[in-house]
Amino acid sequence: MVYIKRDEQGRVIAAALEPDGEGWTQAKSDEPDVAVFARALTSGDAGLADTDLSLVRVLEDVIDLLVERSVIRFTDLPAAAQEKLNVRRGARASRRLNLLDDDNGLL
Repeated sequence: MVYIKRDEQGRVIAAALEPDGEGWTQAKSDEPDVAVFARALTSGDAGLADTDLSLVRVLEDVIDLLVERSVIRFTDLPAAAQEKLNVRRGARASRRLNLLDDDNGLL
């Protein structure tokens, strides 16, 4: 359950999973004010998330380059990192193969 706190004008100024002191009320799941408040909090993160996605690709390329030049070994990376990189490599390879599929008239 989510609890909200409102200002004198009735606008949502805080949200929490547990009430912390006085002035908190239980929010209804379909309350539009809560959705507006949540969007306002996360709107600044959208640009950061976009750069995170492109940074992931850059990091993959840097890791591949370091391994290729024998600066590091792939097995030096933690097992979880190796697994994630292998999954991404497989997904990227699959996308490349789909782009080259002559049966669908694609390049």
